[in-house]
Amino acid sequence: MTPGRHNQALEQALEVLAQTDPRMARLIEAHGPCGIAPYWKRSPYESLVRAVLFQQLHGNAAKAILARFVALYPDSPFPKPEEVLRADDATLRGVGLSRQKSSYIRAIAAGAHEGVVPVRRSALARLDDEAIIDRLTSIKGVGRWTVEMLLIFTLGRLDVLPVGDFGVRSGFDRMTRRRTPVTPKLLADHGKRWAPYRSVAAWYLWRAADG
Repeated sequence: MTPGRHNQALEQALEVLAQTDPRMARLIEAHGPCGIAPYWKRSPYESLVRAVLFQQLHGNAAKAILARFVALYPDSPFPKPEEVLRADDATLRGVGLSRQKSSYIRAIAAGAHEGVVPVRRSALARLDDEAIIDRLTSIKGVGRWTVEMLLIFTLGRLDVLPVGDFGVRSGFDRMTRRRTPVTPKLLADHGKRWAPYRSVAAWYLWRAADG
C-alpha cells in the first residue's frame, strides 16, 4: 500500500460503508472524511517499540520517556536493535522504563536482530494480516491489539477490525444503542459486512465512542 493508493481507497471506503450499513452512513455524515494517516516511514520494529513504551501510560509521560530513550543514541534517528541489546538494564531503567517494559523492548530488539521483527516495511508487504499477527505476537510483550495498531497505522492495512479494543466496542454500542455491551465475537460477526474496509469502520467507531 502506498500513500496515494491509501488515500484513494479511503474515499472508496466511505461509499461502500455508507451503502452497506445505514448506521455507519450516519457516522460518516457526522464525522466527515476518515482521518487515518499511517506513519509511512516507520519500520515495524520502531512501531512495536513505540507501542510498548506507550502502553498503560499517560501520553505526556510516555512522550517524555520516549524522548529520553531516543536521546541515548544521538547518532541514530531511532535506537537500532543492536544498540538496545548492548544497553544494560540500568541504562534503560534510567530513562523511566519499568523492568517489564525494558524486557519487552529487549525482546523486540532481539526479534529484529533475529529477523522475526522486520526493520524494513517491505519484509511484511506480501504477508496477509493474520500471518503478520502470528509472526509478531511470538515476541514477548507484543499482543494482538498492538499488531493490529501496527497494521492500521504503520502499514496502512484497511481491513482490520480490532474487536478487542474497548473504544471500538464502546463506539459500536453507542452506534447501535445496545443495552448490553457487545462481545468481541458478535462484533466480529457484524463487522464482516464492512469488509474490505474494516479499519475505516473502526476509525468511525472510535469517533462514536468519543461522542
